[in-house]
Amino acid sequence: MSAPANPLLSPVSMGDFRAPNRVFMAPLTRSRSKQPGDIPWEMNAEYYAQRAPSGLIIAEATQVSPQGKGYAYTPGIHSEEQVAGWRLVTDAVHAAGGRIALQLWHVGRISHVDLQPDGQRPVAPTSARAKSKTYTSHESGMLDVSEPRALETSEVPGIVEQFRHGAEMAKAAGFDGVEIHGANGYLLDQFTRDGVNTRDDEWGGSVDNRTRLGVEVAEAVVGVWGEGRVGYRVSPYNTFNDLEDSDPRTTFVRLSERLGGLGLAFLHVVERPIDGSEPTPEAAAGLVEIRDAFKGSGGSGYVANCGYTPESGAEAIASGHADAIAYGKLFISNPDLPERLRRGGPFAEWNRDTFYGGTHEGYTDQPALSEPVWNP
Repeated sequence: MSAPANPLLSPVSMGDFRAPNRVFMAPLTRSRSKQPGDIPWEMNAEYYAQRAPSGLIIAEATQVSPQGKGYAYTPGIHSEEQVAGWRLVTDAVHAAGGRIALQLWHVGRISHVDLQPDGQRPVAPTSARAKSKTYTSHESGMLDVSEPRALETSEVPGIVEQFRHGAEMAKAAGFDGVEIHGANGYLLDQFTRDGVNTRDDEWGGSVDNRTRLGVEVAEAVVGVWGEGRVGYRVSPYNTFNDLEDSDPRTTFVRLSERLGGLGLAFLHVVERPIDGSEPTPEAAAGLVEIRDAFKGSGGSGYVANCGYTPESGAEAIASGHADAIAYGKLFISNPDLPERLRRGGPFAEWNRDTFYGGTHEGYTDQPALSEPVWNP
């Protein structure tokens, strides 16, 4: 008798996305764009094409404007040169039979004046400085982020426009869709949570006001792509980048309900704290409510992320908890991850020293199973 099929390897539809498996590639910052200009190039195209067996590649966080930049060597999607660079990537992925969406990103206060246009202060909902770090160059090392300035009420619609423009540029670059980065303490997350958003205008205060920016960004992006090609990422119980909420369950259930009402293709949820520990019973129950609020109000798929193993990912699909699993580090060292899952391994180990910046080492030199298994 043959072994039961791995549920991770079954096809899935989310909105207009048709994926041959449920093994999604999570967005992974690797800081390898060409300089100057934060432009994707041939090495990035090779890296992503190697991972085309993914059900859906969600490409790395990509700044929608120069103001949205928070880390050196990360790519953008606001210039014609960047569009041309990303076109190299999407063409390579499609030629290899894959599907790829771009994650649209504005870091907000998680930045440094050295990375901002004309050395200006980063922007945020308020002027509260994050207890977090970034880096501006290989030489600088990790630096404390700069003190931000609070966006004026009249400026906030301009953020929506930055995301809308980024969505248009992503379409011109040949992507199959986009994901809006509303997680991990970056700008949309900063507006969503009351740990930093203490505004008293229409962009702060009540849950509906705090979730308004994320929803208006999603509406604008849907206007470019259609709801079936747009996802949204959240991290309700993750305090990364010094960001908390007094009642994440209520906040993110309401946000998910509003996003589901737009008919988005998927909600992508970072389910664990930044240290990778298991969710508390309260958080686990909250995640179920968030999932059900999104899908119950019209959203299509639920993508689970953070800390999943091949075994726990299969269990999450089989139980109906998730529709797909987004794997990160496993995809760094196993470009053919779906095939390895089909065979039951082996799974190559990643080398953390090569995660950020650098050359091909630890980036495009990870062999598929037809080649010798890489051993760092």
